[in-house]
Amino acid sequence: MIPADRRLQLCEAGDVAPGGMLRVQPEGIDPILVCNVDGKLYAVDDECTHAIASLSEGRLQGSIVFCPMHGGSFDVCSGKAKSLPCKQALRTWPIDIVDGTVYLLLKS
Repeated sequence: MIPADRRLQLCEAGDVAPGGMLRVQPEGIDPILVCNVDGKLYAVDDECTHAIASLSEGRLQGSIVFCPMHGGSFDVCSGKAKSLPCKQALRTWPIDIVDGTVYLLLKS
């Protein structure tokens, strides 16, 4: 288990239903988007890399999140941009689930 001082609580795993997503604003970092793809959780930056838009306001289809502003998309599993106008990948975040709580793992 990762030491508590190297992880940041995001949400409860049950807060994100399969096929759903949740925007979380941890203290001290930019908003994170937690996505549930077929029962597995992934965390990426919530802000589109093409324009200032919250991806949580878009839609998740499988592992692809679509930006609400221009319709570009990203794979939340890898962060890769999948369709224009998005070209730059999203930052992905490592997470850990302990007793049903989702934690963002921080670098030491």
